[in-house]
Amino acid sequence: MTDIPQRRVARTAKLASLPLGVAGRATVGLGKRITGMSSDAVTADLQARTAEQLFTVLGELKGGAMKFGQALSVFEAALPEDTAAPYRAALTKLQEAAPPMPTTTVHRVLDEQFGRRWPDRFQSFDEVPAAAASIGQVHRAVWADGRDVAVKLQYPGAGPALLADFTQLSRMAWLFSRMSPGLEVKPLLAELKHRVLEELDYALEADAQRQFAAAFADDPDIAIPRVVASAPKVIVTEWLEGTPLSRIITSGTQAERDQAGSLLALLHYSAPARAKLLHGDPHPGNFRILADGRLGVVDFGAVARLPEGFPEPLGRLTRLALNGDSDGVMREMRAQGFLRSGVAVDSQQVMDYLGPIVAPLVTPTFTFSRAWMRQQASRIADPRSQDARVGRQFNLPPSYLLIHRVTLGSIGVLCQLGATAPYRSLAEQWQPGFAQPAA
Repeated sequence: MTDIPQRRVARTAKLASLPLGVAGRATVGLGKRITGMSSDAVTADLQARTAEQLFTVLGELKGGAMKFGQALSVFEAALPEDTAAPYRAALTKLQEAAPPMPTTTVHRVLDEQFGRRWPDRFQSFDEVPAAAASIGQVHRAVWADGRDVAVKLQYPGAGPALLADFTQLSRMAWLFSRMSPGLEVKPLLAELKHRVLEELDYALEADAQRQFAAAFADDPDIAIPRVVASAPKVIVTEWLEGTPLSRIITSGTQAERDQAGSLLALLHYSAPARAKLLHGDPHPGNFRILADGRLGVVDFGAVARLPEGFPEPLGRLTRLALNGDSDGVMREMRAQGFLRSGVAVDSQQVMDYLGPIVAPLVTPTFTFSRAWMRQQASRIADPRSQDARVGRQFNLPPSYLLIHRVTLGSIGVLCQLGATAPYRSLAEQWQPGFAQPAA
């Protein structure tokens, strides 16, 4: 493989192969049933093959296609268990790996960004990438001063590829909606498109990482690698050695899961207060547990800039919902734009809708699970249900969109971990407006 395929026709053809491949395998499945294979065996076979094609196509395209695949992987906890397994395995691959770009391309990027004498900056440089993600890949190296470093390089052609991918993926939202019931795919794509274009600016990413690293310097719980050097398409940071969160999800002990989940929740709640930023890409590939027990965090391309921290009205609204203050909830939701002027909705139905959402904050600790996540997705997704009808009356103001997606993504990872975490105490400590008694 060379650079990201940039021509619209080429990328569209690859993306189009997904639904065509599904249809083709369905035809093959019919033939297998005729020849005697059981329905369950055929279905499992089709799901496994479809999932593998999903990884192959999105991984090869990288860009927006792979970024969307990574976003879906966070929400796999909401999939019904009988269909989740094959997609879980394929989508999890997108959190840590993708087909790498050739060594000649790596050298070309480094030549352009650091000059042809770039090898003088390193004692050694591993030509085999340690990780490959949506718009860049990471190589391990040793800096001239002896520090182990991670060198993140952006794929050539990533910008045009992103625009082409999101346009085409929007047309295919129905396919991905079938994999993740209850997920509003088109708004997710629109928001991802806006945020991922910011990720192309590695200068912005380097500045965000420096801000995070300064805020969490010498922290006993959170480790942020410092930026060593940066250029428009390359970032060099300190290397973090640890156990990937994806491995803890698949094979960690319950104690390891609880610890990882608690640290992830701590990062989510405390970063806006401490760094004035919210890490905007909470998929497991961006986290690892270090040998000393800290949560290592990487990839700061997607962040929400929150100079005042978490919005105080959000904490106040949550507290009102917990207190069962329906009048206060309705007043606050209208004031913040969650309910548009003129929209008539029953206050008790709104409280019934919000009750399960704030459940993790009712008790000092809460045990997150895939079953709980599926239950929430199911009640909101069923168009015949009262909750679905109420939910369709709500509006999500643009200023809350990224916060909402990141919060859901973080909760999705907690559910994958099956972690018990002190969610309420963290909210009381870090969420403005939450700890104060409701007026």
